[in-house]
Amino acid sequence: MKVPSPGESITEVEIASWLVADGDYVEKDQPIAEVDSDKATLELPAEESGIITLKAEEGDAVAVGAVICLIDVSGDKSEVKSQKSEEIKEENLVEDTTSIDKKKTYANGVPSPSAKKILDEKGIDVKEVIGTGKDGRITKEDAVKAVPSMGKSLNDEDRKSERKKLSMLRRKVAQRLVTVKNETAMLTTFNEVDMQPIFDLRKKYKEEFKIKHDVGLGFMSFFTLAVVRALKLFPDVNSMIDGDYKISYDFVDISIAVSGPKGLMVPVIRNANKLTFKGVESEVKRLAIRARDGQISVDEMTGGTFTITNGGVFGSMLSTPIINPPQSAILGMHNIVERPVVINGKVVIRPIMYVALSYDHRIIDGKESVGFLVAVKEALESPSEFLMNGNEKKALEL
Repeated sequence: MKVPSPGESITEVEIASWLVADGDYVEKDQPIAEVDSDKATLELPAEESGIITLKAEEGDAVAVGAVICLIDVSGDKSEVKSQKSEEIKEENLVEDTTSIDKKKTYANGVPSPSAKKILDEKGIDVKEVIGTGKDGRITKEDAVKAVPSMGKSLNDEDRKSERKKLSMLRRKVAQRLVTVKNETAMLTTFNEVDMQPIFDLRKKYKEEFKIKHDVGLGFMSFFTLAVVRALKLFPDVNSMIDGDYKISYDFVDISIAVSGPKGLMVPVIRNANKLTFKGVESEVKRLAIRARDGQISVDEMTGGTFTITNGGVFGSMLSTPIINPPQSAILGMHNIVERPVVINGKVVIRPIMYVALSYDHRIIDGKESVGFLVAVKEALESPSEFLMNGNEKKALEL
């Protein structure tokens, strides 16, 4: 079997985990491995039934089109079962007749000259390092990976550490985020939103909406449609910079940042400018389930023109979200907290959400960024007027 292409521009993947062992019998279409690309985690199914021989290890980066395993279609299950039974007998025999203790050699725990130099520079005692070289010798690589001790505790079993390679997806996200900070003129503007009108609408219609459409009436549809309206008023926010050129769009594809099992993912709501409340909520639910289950495809996470991220689900009060390149802006939602505010000269308690817009100042001026966020606030505080054209039932398709 060769590594299939996960999507355009992807040239290599990383073996995240093998779901079968070398020598196992696999059925056709049975999931045999999970592979990470820089955009998603994909599951590989067996192309045929037979006995599998693995040609790559977990953590290996392999090129698209490279052979990662062989499947012997002439093999059958009975051969595998018989072989495994014999292996178990042999293992039991070895355990009964040999000593498990390893004998120490002169090289055990002794560093190579280069390893000793590195450990001395780090101030690490050789006794704290486990050698992986021949006969337990401490290699240069062991010394490079060694971490200085943070001191001894009364119970060493309570002080453990783990060294684990970042997934390809996480490494790519990290690289992109650093690139954004270094290559864009990113600024963030803030505002606050009185969520009471949306609370009132949801309380009034959420049960009927749920029964009619089999999906909840959440905050995301209000924010998505408020963003669509604001982008029409301030189209520069829905544009991208490409060298000396500005690319503008007459459609709105909203990327939604969600936390998946492999890290941050940003599935895209296509043509959000054509969707209703029902359409947005249904698409958000569909994409969130696919991201949670690790089934999201590369195509479903590329091509967005604007991003919405909701740190509020984790309790964040305020943040400065980082732009999702090559987009030029991202809107951050946060938690909703009852706060005292002044309305018509009186102090009242209202559910308030802080919102943040990070934008690339190279292409978006302060007037557009502030105006955009004010337009979002305006729509969220008067949703019946600005998002429903005064007809709430029609807008919610009830």
